Amino acid sequence: MSTGLDLFAAPPALDALRRELSRLDAVVVAFSGGVDSAVLAHVAHEVLGPDRALAVTARSASLASGEVDHCRSLAEDWGLSWTTVDTTEMDDPRYVANDGDRCRWCKTALMDALAPVARARGAVVALGVNTDDLADHRPGQDAAREQGAVFPMVDADMAKAEVRAVAHHRGLTVWDRPAMPCLSSRLPYGTPVTVELLSRVDRAEAALRGLGFSDLRVRHHDETARVEVPRDQLTLAAGRAAEIVELLEAVGYRYVTLDLAGLRSGNLNAALS
Repeated sequence: MSTGLDLFAAPPALDALRRELSRLDAVVVAFSGGVDSAVLAHVAHEVLGPDRALAVTARSASLASGEVDHCRSLAEDWGLSWTTVDTTEMDDPRYVANDGDRCRWCKTALMDALAPVARARGAVVALGVNTDDLADHRPGQDAAREQGAVFPMVDADMAKAEVRAVAHHRGLTVWDRPAMPCLSSRLPYGTPVTVELLSRVDRAEAALRGLGFSDLRVRHHDETARVEVPRDQLTLAAGRAAEIVELLEAVGYRYVTLDLAGLRSGNLNAALS
């Protein structure tokens, strides 16, 4: 994946982000290990220093396996101040019900966990939201903002491509990492969220990553797993159909389908329109 920018030429968006962060006394960055939160944490560490910039990874059942270790490794490599918190969205029946506002209750739980950490440090909670994120159905953003979170990359007018360009310029290994949204996003709205289902989806996606598919979703539809990979990988996936079926049957699915429309982030949101 090319950013179209020279590694040695600082993207203009980087200075804009630095300016936005310099206006803050201290930040607690919600650090998922994806490119957005990675850029935010990395630049915040540079601008504010380790005493005023803390990266915090939220642990929950909806986080894919290995992601906490991934965040720990990045923080160690980059010298970030880093810690973890546990979130309790699974205790909220509004989240478990999985209606169109599920993300609101997820972000509410995240803010409930991060806000005390931020208050103790005289900091604000900062989320890695970019301007492209504003176009999708994401009620969690409203919930976070209502609870005092700030979006420095939005304030810096950074789109996703600019975030990746900044990451590429700074030599961050996650610059081209595929998005890793929470596992609950694989369940159609109205399907109650359970630890068992999240674990099944997690194991299914881990199995397919073991085949070399790094950018994928396994959408859960009762006994059916609907596999999404980028359109340019559909032929490869079809050629490995027998392996994919065997792996997904082993985690509990009776039927396995390959979505010929290809990977579409957030496509289950179409049910809300």
